[in-house]
Amino acid sequence: MIEVNARLSRSSALASKATGYPLAFVAAKLGLGYGLFDLKNSVTKTTSAFFEPALDYVVCKIPRWDLGKFHGVDKELGSSMKSVGEVMAIGRTFEEAIQKGLRMIGQGMHGFVENKELVISDIDKALREPTDKRIFVISKAFRAGYTIDQVHELTKIDKWFLQKLMNIMKTSEELHSWGNNHKQIADLPNELLRKAKVQGFSDFQIARAIGYEGDMEDGILYIRKHRKEAGILPVVKQIDTLAAEYPAQTNYLYLTYSGVANDVHYLGDHKSIVVLGSGAYRIGSSVEFDWCGVQALNTIRKEGWRSVMINYNPETVSTDYDMCDRLYFDELTFERVMDILELENPHGVIVSTGGQIPNNLALRLDAQKINILGTSAKSIDNAEDREKFSAMLDRIGVDQPRWRELTSMDDIQEFVEEVGFPVLVRPSYVLSGAAMNVCSNQEELERFLKLAANVSKKHPVVVSQFIEHAKEVEMDAVAQNGEIVAYAISEHIEFAGVH
Repeated sequence: MIEVNARLSRSSALASKATGYPLAFVAAKLGLGYGLFDLKNSVTKTTSAFFEPALDYVVCKIPRWDLGKFHGVDKELGSSMKSVGEVMAIGRTFEEAIQKGLRMIGQGMHGFVENKELVISDIDKALREPTDKRIFVISKAFRAGYTIDQVHELTKIDKWFLQKLMNIMKTSEELHSWGNNHKQIADLPNELLRKAKVQGFSDFQIARAIGYEGDMEDGILYIRKHRKEAGILPVVKQIDTLAAEYPAQTNYLYLTYSGVANDVHYLGDHKSIVVLGSGAYRIGSSVEFDWCGVQALNTIRKEGWRSVMINYNPETVSTDYDMCDRLYFDELTFERVMDILELENPHGVIVSTGGQIPNNLALRLDAQKINILGTSAKSIDNAEDREKFSAMLDRIGVDQPRWRELTSMDDIQEFVEEVGFPVLVRPSYVLSGAAMNVCSNQEELERFLKLAANVSKKHPVVVSQFIEHAKEVEMDAVAQNGEIVAYAISEHIEFAGVH
């Protein structure tokens, strides 16, 4: 035991949502003098609150650490609080839940395997030190031939978990060896594909493991098409707190490949509207997006439509089971959102209230003929893509700092010599500085660009002139058919660029 709190914390929200047993609600009633036997379970509406929840699924909580944002921060984790958010993944196997969770955390990982190669000089040392990246070091160690016993000796992680992680690695190796000897996806054994999906592999991971050559977005669609033809589809399950022992009507759902039938009957009447949530809280993206998502849900219900939310952050209001008509506690990846949309068959999808994660899906959803409500995918892309947005500013005569999108170190050097320091450096398509930095001299520039190591044609870097001692004023507006309906103008207290 590390601590005891005589109060509710975000762990209580997690425990409530993981079990479907509303702790805060029950605690408030007990405080008012009710007995447990007087209370109905507000999730199932049928059973008493005087029972212990039974689970027929696995829940995995993973904290989100933003330690990379700060220079000189100790990456080692202990009992003190360093995380800025968390995710909750639900599956029917441990392998499925952990792989889902590692994707949800939003650190650019695709699961336990098939990620970008980590560069680690001393694997033993990296295994001994608990850091936010250690699970990926375990993946690298298994790949390098370490046994479960060796990893257990170094990490002291229980062998049960290591055995489960090793199962994922073995399936990955099976996919790799199949890919080395075959080229036709039609020859991929269905048992192997199903096993991978039951263990939480995404279509992206499978495409990468079998050695798909070409754009990975096409690879995802390629695997998806084959998987659907083979009849390997996820099913929707309810969180009913009763392990399905009693009939219960809950709207609290997750998708899994370990099941044979959906727990929900879909009407297919185009009367639902899906809102995509904002995922894990992080520095620069927090409760404001959750508020926006909840307002969207409330309005949808008020207008007489069925409201559907997809989100996986347990510390939000949008993932309360009574905020909408259906809550999918699941991933906000292209693959999973498409799985849900194909089942829901909604009137449309709202991507604009969840921040950057849903925004980045707009073009791909649009390409699949999904009806995006509000701002069109093309307009979202025009605003997000620097080239297009800048060209529009030039067309209408609005001033902007000099900037250039560059694909090599030499080009960056040349541009900096032209405009002088300081410069603002950031990868394209990024909200509020996920990997943005102001560099004031040559040394800072080189250090930052080392971090953003993969500067290339596919991953260009935007370098802008950074204007010092300037005021920053924002205007937020909602417009319809070119007419502004509502707006707000705000001025930053700090100089431009601090925020």
